[in-house]
Amino acid sequence: MIKYKLSCKSCEISFDSWFASSKEYEKLKKKNFLMCHNCNSTKIEKTLMSPQLIKKVQDKYKDTTDVKLKEITGKIRKYQKFIRENFDYVGKNFAYKARSIHYDNIKKNKGIFGTTTNDELKELKEEGVNVEVIPWIEDKSN
Repeated sequence: MIKYKLSCKSCEISFDSWFASSKEYEKLKKKNFLMCHNCNSTKIEKTLMSPQLIKKVQDKYKDTTDVKLKEITGKIRKYQKFIRENFDYVGKNFAYKARSIHYDNIKKNKGIFGTTTNDELKELKEEGVNVEVIPWIEDKSN
Protein backbone atom coordinates (compact mmCIF):
# COMPACT_ATOMS: atom_id res chain seq x y z
CA MET A 1 0.00 0.00 0.00
CA ILE A 2 1.12 3.54 -0.74
CA LYS A 3 -0.28 6.80 0.60
CA TYR A 4 -0.31 9.92 -1.56
CA LYS A 5 -1.17 13.48 -0.66
CA LEU A 6 -3.56 14.64 -3.38
CA SER A 7 -4.71 18.11 -4.32
CA CYS A 8 -7.88 19.21 -6.10
CA LYS A 9 -7.17 21.82 -8.78
CA SER A 10 -10.82 23.00 -8.71
CA CYS A 11 -11.39 23.78 -5.04
CA GLU A 12 -7.72 23.69 -3.97
CA ILE A 13 -8.11 21.36 -0.99
CA SER A 14 -5.62 18.63 -0.24
CA PHE A 15 -6.25 15.20 1.20
CA ASP A 16 -4.57 11.83 1.63
CA SER A 17 -5.51 8.66 -0.19
CA TRP A 18 -4.22 5.08 -0.16
CA PHE A 19 -3.47 3.02 -3.27
CA ALA A 20 -2.35 -0.56 -3.82
CA SER A 21 0.64 0.73 -5.82
CA SER A 22 1.84 3.72 -7.82
CA LYS A 23 0.66 1.90 -10.97
CA GLU A 24 -2.82 1.61 -9.45
CA TYR A 25 -2.85 5.38 -8.83
CA GLU A 26 -1.83 6.03 -12.45
CA LYS A 27 -4.50 3.64 -13.77
CA LEU A 28 -7.27 5.30 -11.71
CA LYS A 29 -6.04 8.78 -12.68
CA LYS A 30 -6.00 7.88 -16.38
CA LYS A 31 -9.62 6.61 -16.21
CA ASN A 32 -10.76 9.74 -14.27
CA PHE A 33 -11.84 7.63 -11.28
CA LEU A 34 -10.13 9.93 -8.76
CA MET A 35 -12.60 12.49 -7.44
CA CYS A 36 -12.47 15.29 -4.91
CA HIS A 37 -14.69 14.48 -1.94
CA ASN A 38 -15.45 18.19 -1.55
CA CYS A 39 -16.47 19.30 -5.06
CA ASN A 40 -16.57 16.02 -7.06
CA SER A 41 -13.99 17.34 -9.52
CA THR A 42 -11.74 14.86 -11.31
CA LYS A 43 -8.90 17.41 -11.53
CA ILE A 44 -6.78 15.63 -8.93
CA GLU A 45 -2.98 15.75 -8.80
CA LYS A 46 -0.31 14.29 -6.52
CA THR A 47 1.56 16.82 -4.40
CA LEU A 48 5.02 16.67 -2.90
CA MET A 49 5.28 14.35 0.07
CA SER A 50 7.95 13.65 2.61
CA PRO A 51 8.79 10.01 3.21
CA GLN A 52 7.81 8.33 6.47
CA LEU A 53 11.17 7.63 8.08
CA ILE A 54 10.44 7.25 11.78
CA LYS A 55 8.53 4.07 12.57
CA LYS A 56 8.73 4.61 16.36
CA VAL A 57 6.64 7.76 16.06
CA GLN A 58 3.98 5.83 14.15
CA ASP A 59 3.96 3.09 16.79
CA LYS A 60 3.61 5.70 19.54
CA TYR A 61 0.34 6.98 18.07
CA LYS A 62 -1.05 3.64 16.83
CA ASP A 63 -3.30 3.12 19.87
CA THR A 64 -4.70 6.65 19.54
CA THR A 65 -5.39 6.08 15.85
CA ASP A 66 -7.20 2.79 16.57
CA VAL A 67 -9.40 4.50 19.19
CA LYS A 68 -10.24 7.36 16.80
CA LEU A 69 -11.06 4.92 14.00
CA LYS A 70 -13.41 2.96 16.26
CA GLU A 71 -15.03 6.21 17.42
CA ILE A 72 -15.60 7.44 13.87
CA THR A 73 -16.83 4.03 12.71
CA GLY A 74 -19.31 4.00 15.60
CA LYS A 75 -20.65 7.43 14.64
CA ILE A 76 -21.06 6.40 11.00
CA ARG A 77 -22.96 3.28 12.05
CA LYS A 78 -25.31 5.42 14.21
CA TYR A 79 -25.98 7.69 11.21
CA GLN A 80 -26.65 4.65 9.04
CA LYS A 81 -29.12 3.27 11.58
CA PHE A 82 -30.92 6.63 11.72
CA ILE A 83 -31.08 6.80 7.92
CA ARG A 84 -32.41 3.22 7.58
CA GLU A 85 -35.13 3.95 10.16
CA ASN A 86 -36.19 7.37 8.84
CA PHE A 87 -35.61 7.32 5.06
CA ASP A 88 -36.92 5.17 2.21
CA TYR A 89 -34.31 3.00 0.47
CA VAL A 90 -34.61 3.31 -3.32
CA GLY A 91 -31.49 1.34 -4.30
CA LYS A 92 -29.97 2.07 -7.69
CA ASN A 93 -33.05 4.14 -8.66
CA PHE A 94 -31.80 7.02 -6.52
CA ALA A 95 -31.17 9.50 -9.37
CA TYR A 96 -34.58 8.80 -10.97
CA LYS A 97 -36.45 9.08 -7.64
CA ALA A 98 -34.56 12.25 -6.65
CA ARG A 99 -35.45 13.91 -9.95
CA SER A 100 -39.09 12.81 -9.59
CA ILE A 101 -39.30 14.42 -6.19
CA HIS A 102 -37.47 17.56 -7.35
CA TYR A 103 -39.27 18.22 -10.63
CA ASP A 104 -42.73 16.85 -9.87
CA ASN A 105 -42.78 18.55 -6.46
CA ILE A 106 -43.88 15.25 -4.95
CA LYS A 107 -44.28 15.71 -1.23
CA LYS A 108 -42.67 12.83 0.63
CA ASN A 109 -43.14 12.03 4.29
CA LYS A 110 -39.63 10.59 4.29
CA GLY A 111 -36.43 11.41 2.48
CA ILE A 112 -34.77 8.83 0.27
CA PHE A 113 -31.38 7.15 0.15
CA GLY A 114 -29.73 4.81 -2.30
CA THR A 115 -26.81 4.50 -4.68
CA THR A 116 -25.86 6.38 -7.81
CA THR A 117 -22.86 6.87 -10.04
CA ASN A 118 -20.51 9.83 -9.71
CA ASP A 119 -21.69 11.13 -13.09
CA GLU A 120 -25.35 10.97 -12.05
CA LEU A 121 -24.50 12.67 -8.76
CA LYS A 122 -22.74 15.47 -10.60
CA GLU A 123 -25.71 15.90 -12.95
CA LEU A 124 -28.16 16.01 -10.03
CA LYS A 125 -26.14 18.76 -8.34
CA GLU A 126 -25.91 20.72 -11.61
CA GLU A 127 -29.71 20.49 -11.93
CA GLY A 128 -30.14 21.92 -8.44
CA VAL A 129 -31.36 18.68 -6.85
CA ASN A 130 -30.46 18.73 -3.16
CA VAL A 131 -28.32 15.59 -2.65
CA GLU A 132 -25.55 14.69 -0.24
CA VAL A 133 -22.91 11.98 -0.17
CA ILE A 134 -22.31 10.24 3.12
CA PRO A 135 -19.80 7.53 4.03
CA TRP A 136 -21.35 4.09 4.20
CA ILE A 137 -19.86 1.09 5.96
CA GLU A 138 -21.03 -2.28 4.71
CA ASP A 139 -22.03 -4.69 7.45
CA LYS A 140 -19.71 -7.68 7.11
CA SER A 141 -20.89 -9.52 10.21
CA ASN A 142 -22.52 -12.34 8.17
